[in-house]
Amino acid sequence: MLTDLLLRQRQTIIKDRLKSSGRVLAVDLAKEFGVSEDTIRRDLRDMAAAGLCERVYGGALPLAPGGTSLTTRVSESAGRKLTLAHAAVSTIREGMTVFFDASSTNVAIAQALPDAIRLTAVTNTPVIAAALMEKTGIEVILIGGKIDRQVGAAIGSAAQREMATLRPDLCILGACGIDVDAGITAFEYEDAAFKRLAVHQSADVLVAVTADKIGTSAPHAVIPTERCTTLVVEAGTSIAAFKNMGIRIIIAKEKT
Repeated sequence: MLTDLLLRQRQTIIKDRLKSSGRVLAVDLAKEFGVSEDTIRRDLRDMAAAGLCERVYGGALPLAPGGTSLTTRVSESAGRKLTLAHAAVSTIREGMTVFFDASSTNVAIAQALPDAIRLTAVTNTPVIAAALMEKTGIEVILIGGKIDRQVGAAIGSAAQREMATLRPDLCILGACGIDVDAGITAFEYEDAAFKRLAVHQSADVLVAVTADKIGTSAPHAVIPTERCTTLVVEAGTSIAAFKNMGIRIIIAKEKT
C-alpha cells in the first residue's frame, strides 16, 4: 500500500538522519514530511520498539553503541580506551576511596593505575577487581552477589545493600550513552539502579567515554549529565554543550 511505502520511506530517512546528525526533533520532521507531529511520534515509537533509536523528549537519539557482554567489549577499541584511561588516572590521588563501575573503559583505567599508588578501590566487577589486585598498594573491596553476565558485575539487591554502606571519594561511572539532555543512560534496568546508588554515595563522579557514545541514549536513565564532576573524552569530540554545564572536561590525547 502507498501508506506503508511512505511510512518506510520516512523511517529510512529518519534512520539516515540519526546516523549523520544525531538527535532528530519531531517538530522538524513533521514539517519536512508534511505530516502531523503525532504521525512522527508514532514513527519514532515504532522505530524505538524495533531497536533503531531511543525516544527522548521532543524527538529521538541514536541508540547507544554496545549492548554486548563486558568480556566482548573489553577487546573492542582497546587503544582508544587506553588513551582515555591514562587521562582518567591523572585525576586519581593517593589515599582516595574510588568506586570502579562496570565498564570496559573502566577495566582499562584499573589496568593503567600506577603499581605503587596507594588507595582503596571498590568495585562490583570481578574483571576490574582482578586488574586492581595486580597493584600492590591498592586495597581492593569487591562488592558481591549474583553476577549479571551481560553487565559483568553484581548489580542486584545484595550488591546494592553493600554499596549503600560505602562513601567513595570518587565514582568512576560506566556509561552506555551520554547526551546533554538525556543524561547518562544504561541498557539494563537493574544496572541503572545500581549506578544511581553508586553516584548518590560518592562525592565526585568521573565518566570516560569514547566519541561514539556522545549524543546517544540507552533505554534506562542513570543521572543527569550535570551530575558528572569530570568528563574524559577523546580528542576531536564536540564538547561545547558540556562546557556550558560547568563540567570539568579532560581531552585525552595519545601518548607520543
